[in-house]
Amino acid sequence: MNIGQSLKMATKSIFSNVGRSALTMLGVIIGLAAVIVLVTYAQGQNLAIQAYYESMGTNTINVNAYTWRSGTDITQMLYDYCLGLDGVMGVTPNGQLGSIRISYESKTLSSDDWNTATTVYMGSDQYGLCNDFKIAKGRELSYLDCKRLNQVCVLGSATADELFSFADPIGKTITLNGTPFRVVGVYKSKAAGVNTGNGDDGQWIKQEIQRQDRMILIPYTMTRYFNNNESISDYVVRAKTKDDIKDVMANLRSYLSSIISEDSGWSDVSAPSQWQDSQNEATALQQRFLGGIAAISLLVGGIGIMNIMLVTVTERTREIGIRKAIGAERRSIITQFLIEAAMICGIGGLFGIAVGYIGTLIVCKVSFGTIMFPSAGITLGAAAISVILGIIFGMYPAIKASGLQPVEALRAD
Repeated sequence: MNIGQSLKMATKSIFSNVGRSALTMLGVIIGLAAVIVLVTYAQGQNLAIQAYYESMGTNTINVNAYTWRSGTDITQMLYDYCLGLDGVMGVTPNGQLGSIRISYESKTLSSDDWNTATTVYMGSDQYGLCNDFKIAKGRELSYLDCKRLNQVCVLGSATADELFSFADPIGKTITLNGTPFRVVGVYKSKAAGVNTGNGDDGQWIKQEIQRQDRMILIPYTMTRYFNNNESISDYVVRAKTKDDIKDVMANLRSYLSSIISEDSGWSDVSAPSQWQDSQNEATALQQRFLGGIAAISLLVGGIGIMNIMLVTVTERTREIGIRKAIGAERRSIITQFLIEAAMICGIGGLFGIAVGYIGTLIVCKVSFGTIMFPSAGITLGAAAISVILGIIFGMYPAIKASGLQPVEALRAD
């Protein structure tokens, strides 16, 4: 018997007992759908977290360095050192000012509510480059702005909207604690087009990204007017590639320890990519865990396949006996029953993938507020698993069927 005949016989057997075949497929359908939905849901969570880290800038390194030894300009020394490293793209101070009254004409922004407050940062001409801000209007701070103590600023998109609504802010003057600053640029929104979902974690991430749009950047040399002339201790260094981060961090630690002793200050170097890598590992573990739970349903479905195939073997004992009596080989019997088991699981797998897609659309729309589809890898993997499942759990019934003796089989009722 060739493969084509085996397929015809398997199809006939499946559709001659449609109800039983459908119930047998149900375990496979539920198991595969659960795997697809849960794994895709975990991927959706990871996408929201990745959006948060990407909003902070790619290949960035956070540097905290401070010394109470007079005459040491950490900012200039770090600037000169970093620009001499091959793996560094840019470096900027990243100082923050608290309790700043921000005004434009009759409008004043509140700094009381953390979720809606505008943060004033002190940075250099490389602030946008290091923090992944892109100019929408006007220009960035310049090197001369910092050196000449020009009272200019760049606004985040949300701050520009709050202060100027639909008017063009470029060239307008705002005040920070009464000190005038001319607006020279506006950054593009980081939150625009980013979907982090409707869950608690997603909403928190969304608020964190939106908070980055509520900002004002002024030259870092303005410390003499703000912050009681205290030195800036926070910096952001941007490496050229992700592969450069490790070497740049090692060089920075070595350099900072050479200029700041333990009794004259402190320093620390860290990279958000380390936290992101840890988060990715946790997400991968979560995906495997959720996939493992869903795989239990597949195991139950596989046992159901084995059970129904054993019943089929019992029902078709005389047929098997006749085929063996006229010369059918064991291999032919095994092939026939394996094809039947694989077809049941394969058809169930197709329905399971369809149900999984529908379930994914619903779950991701409710959880993340967006439409997500399972990846091609998940879909192809699910299809392959369904067929393999049929072969594995159909093997024992097929071997049992092929081992029947013709005389005993023909005597069966």
